[in-house]
Amino acid sequence: MHLPEDAVLLRIFIGESDRYRHQPLYEAIVLKAREMQLAGATVLRGPMGFGKSSHLHTAKILRLSMDLPIVIEIVDSEEKVNAFLPVLDEIMGGGLVTLERAKVIRYQDQRKTP
Repeated sequence: MHLPEDAVLLRIFIGESDRYRHQPLYEAIVLKAREMQLAGATVLRGPMGFGKSSHLHTAKILRLSMDLPIVIEIVDSEEKVNAFLPVLDEIMGGGLVTLERAKVIRYQDQRKTP
Protein backbone atom coordinates (compact mmCIF):
# COMPACT_ATOMS: atom_id res chain seq x y z
CA MET A 1 0.00 0.00 0.00
CA HIS A 2 1.27 3.46 -0.92
CA LEU A 3 0.68 6.21 1.63
CA PRO A 4 -0.09 9.77 0.50
CA GLU A 5 2.54 12.41 1.21
CA ASP A 6 1.85 16.11 1.78
CA ALA A 7 2.81 18.31 -1.17
CA VAL A 8 1.89 21.56 -2.89
CA LEU A 9 0.48 21.92 -6.39
CA LEU A 10 1.72 25.06 -8.11
CA ARG A 11 -0.39 25.97 -11.14
CA ILE A 12 0.72 28.78 -13.47
CA PHE A 13 -1.68 30.26 -16.03
CA ILE A 14 -0.10 32.16 -18.93
CA GLY A 15 -0.55 32.68 -22.66
CA GLU A 16 1.25 30.75 -25.35
CA SER A 17 2.75 33.94 -26.79
CA ASP A 18 4.25 35.09 -23.45
CA ARG A 19 8.02 35.36 -23.62
CA TYR A 20 11.03 35.63 -21.33
CA ARG A 21 14.37 36.61 -22.87
CA HIS A 22 13.36 35.61 -26.41
CA GLN A 23 12.06 32.16 -25.45
CA PRO A 24 8.56 30.95 -24.62
CA LEU A 25 7.76 31.72 -20.98
CA TYR A 26 6.47 28.22 -20.36
CA GLU A 27 9.82 26.83 -21.54
CA ALA A 28 11.78 29.20 -19.28
CA ILE A 29 9.65 28.18 -16.29
CA VAL A 30 10.03 24.44 -16.90
CA LEU A 31 13.78 24.70 -17.47
CA LYS A 32 14.21 26.74 -14.29
CA ALA A 33 12.10 24.22 -12.32
CA ARG A 34 14.33 21.44 -13.63
CA GLU A 35 17.47 23.41 -12.77
CA MET A 36 16.16 23.85 -9.22
CA GLN A 37 15.46 20.09 -9.07
CA LEU A 38 11.73 20.28 -8.53
CA ALA A 39 10.03 16.90 -8.80
CA GLY A 40 8.53 17.58 -12.21
CA ALA A 41 6.57 19.98 -14.39
CA THR A 42 3.88 19.50 -17.01
CA VAL A 43 2.79 22.05 -19.62
CA LEU A 44 -0.82 21.85 -20.76
CA ARG A 45 -2.06 23.74 -23.82
CA GLY A 46 -5.71 24.67 -23.74
CA PRO A 47 -7.90 24.82 -26.83
CA MET A 48 -9.93 27.68 -25.36
CA GLY A 49 -9.88 30.17 -22.50
CA PHE A 50 -10.06 33.77 -21.36
CA GLY A 51 -8.45 35.81 -18.64
CA LYS A 52 -8.90 39.08 -16.80
CA SER A 53 -9.60 41.02 -20.00
CA SER A 54 -12.36 38.54 -21.01
CA HIS A 55 -10.70 38.33 -24.45
CA LEU A 56 -11.52 34.86 -25.80
CA HIS A 57 -8.57 32.77 -27.03
CA THR A 58 -9.58 29.75 -29.05
CA ALA A 59 -8.10 27.34 -31.56
CA LYS A 60 -11.34 27.56 -33.58
CA ILE A 61 -10.64 31.05 -34.87
CA LEU A 62 -7.41 31.06 -36.86
CA ARG A 63 -6.39 34.63 -36.06
CA LEU A 64 -6.76 34.08 -32.30
CA SER A 65 -5.06 30.69 -32.16
CA MET A 66 -1.62 32.23 -31.73
CA ASP A 67 -2.08 32.91 -28.01
CA LEU A 68 -3.79 29.84 -26.58
CA PRO A 69 -3.95 29.30 -22.82
CA ILE A 70 -1.04 27.49 -21.20
CA VAL A 71 -1.12 25.89 -17.74
CA ILE A 72 2.06 24.69 -16.08
CA GLU A 73 1.65 22.31 -13.15
CA ILE A 74 4.42 21.59 -10.68
CA VAL A 75 4.05 19.36 -7.62
CA ASP A 76 6.67 19.20 -4.91
CA SER A 77 7.21 19.81 -1.22
CA GLU A 78 6.02 23.11 0.23
CA GLU A 79 9.61 24.15 0.89
CA LYS A 80 10.75 23.58 -2.71
CA VAL A 81 7.70 25.28 -4.20
CA ASN A 82 8.14 28.27 -1.89
CA ALA A 83 11.79 28.52 -2.95
CA PHE A 84 10.63 28.59 -6.59
CA LEU A 85 8.16 31.46 -6.13
CA PRO A 86 10.81 34.26 -6.15
CA VAL A 87 12.00 32.92 -9.52
CA LEU A 88 8.48 33.32 -10.88
CA ASP A 89 8.42 36.89 -9.55
CA GLU A 90 11.45 37.64 -11.72
CA ILE A 91 10.29 36.08 -14.97
CA MET A 92 6.49 36.44 -14.99
CA GLY A 93 5.25 39.49 -16.86
CA GLY A 94 1.58 38.67 -16.38
CA GLY A 95 -0.53 35.68 -15.58
CA LEU A 96 -1.99 33.91 -12.60
CA VAL A 97 -0.44 31.54 -10.08
CA THR A 98 -2.37 29.30 -7.71
CA LEU A 99 -1.17 27.10 -4.87
CA GLU A 100 -3.06 24.29 -3.28
CA ARG A 101 -2.26 21.55 -0.86
CA ALA A 102 -2.12 18.09 -2.40
CA LYS A 103 -1.68 14.52 -1.29
CA VAL A 104 0.76 12.66 -3.50
CA ILE A 105 0.86 8.91 -3.96
CA ARG A 106 4.04 7.79 -5.71
CA TYR A 107 4.13 4.65 -7.81
CA GLN A 108 7.38 3.22 -9.07
CA ASP A 109 7.70 0.73 -11.87
CA GLN A 110 8.47 -2.52 -10.08
CA ARG A 111 10.15 -3.85 -13.23
CA LYS A 112 12.91 -1.25 -13.01
CA THR A 113 15.74 -1.84 -10.63
CA PRO A 114 17.70 1.14 -9.27
